Amino acid sequence: MDSAEGIRALKISLAGLLATATFQGVIAVAGGSAGLLADTIHNFADAFTAVPLWIAFALARRAANKRFTYGYGRAEDLAGLVVLLFVVLSAATAGIESYRKLTLADSPKLIGASIVAAVVGMVGNEAVARYKIRVGEKIGSAVLVAEGRHSRIDSLTSLAAGIGLVGVWLGFPLADPIAGLVITLAIAGILWEVGRDILGRLLDAIEPETVDEIARLASGVSGVQEVRGIRVRWLGHNITVELQICVDGRLPVTDAHTIAERVRGELLGHIPKINDVIVHVDPVETYAGEHHLKGDEHR
Repeated sequence: MDSAEGIRALKISLAGLLATATFQGVIAVAGGSAGLLADTIHNFADAFTAVPLWIAFALARRAANKRFTYGYGRAEDLAGLVVLLFVVLSAATAGIESYRKLTLADSPKLIGASIVAAVVGMVGNEAVARYKIRVGEKIGSAVLVAEGRHSRIDSLTSLAAGIGLVGVWLGFPLADPIAGLVITLAIAGILWEVGRDILGRLLDAIEPETVDEIARLASGVSGVQEVRGIRVRWLGHNITVELQICVDGRLPVTDAHTIAERVRGELLGHIPKINDVIVHVDPVETYAGEHHLKGDEHR
């Protein structure tokens, strides 16, 4: 269901961004504005990042199998790397074109139409940004949220392009290529914010508050005497949890299993986006003893 909602968000945002970028592109080419062209290039790049994300969300709907025992959720994180590549390429292209316009001192034409195109880009990107961020936060997709933030920066770059064109209209021709270079720097700045989240997911980063909440919930289950070895990872927009609990060693196996199932149910019911919980049960009497397996010895 979450993947289907993500795909729908990508379809809508792709259509919106392509329409916006196409309108800007026609005027940018006809008018020769470096700032507007840089913004258009970035908007097209942002639009086409929907394609790898679309594929990733489609793969995430496939069931796990003997080869991919965790399923295909990690495809979403790999798609995030493609998003980063698009950001790098758009920054390089926009920077080169803006520098060329700056050195040639080539003044743009169709100033009025170009300003309108910049405003359209600003409004269109902000609308798409709000939609992608809202859906991404709802389904727990870091990549979709990052894409939304990317689109929000795009609305600011459209604003920068518009300001540069206003500068040209007021008699300062270099304002346009300077705006293009400012946009290039803004695109480069996106790399830090987007890259941090995407690479963090690939390295199994998780919010410490989530780990603390898991420990609190598991410890509160009747019969649990200690909680250890909590491991949490994102697989796409879902969370998988592994943890160890200590119970009274005199309990029958069925009772210990019941406690573990209660822990599992508590976490599934209160931690958003968890799709699997693996609970390892240790008897208290042998937990601190020399015969108890600890750490990596359980693997």
